[in-house]
Amino acid sequence: MPRSERSPLLLAGLLATAGVAHFAAPRPFDATIPRGLPGTPRTWTYASGAAELALAAGLALPRTRKAAALAAAAFFVGVFPANVKMAADWRHRPTPQKTAAFARLPLQVPLVLWARGVARNAEGRS
Repeated sequence: MPRSERSPLLLAGLLATAGVAHFAAPRPFDATIPRGLPGTPRTWTYASGAAELALAAGLALPRTRKAAALAAAAFFVGVFPANVKMAADWRHRPTPQKTAAFARLPLQVPLVLWARGVARNAEGRS
């Protein structure tokens, strides 16, 4: 299978794995929810996990791939504040944890670009 055909499935797999993790072990995700959001952190954790699962399903299907990929790009931008909160909260942790938390911040850029690339490659294929 060519790389361009695997790319949406790999992105779907990443999102599906993250979505399942939100339900299987929600506590670490709860801690990343910015305090200013209405409702409980657990509600946001589950909503985020459900969104990731829905995006994964959309990416897996060629008919919905473009829309799902564009939505995934927006999702990656939308969860950036949670990553910033995690980095700020973890700034006094041991170096490996602090490094991991801060490394997540620039990783959002390639995720957004990856999703946009999947959307671009999906054009004209529906």
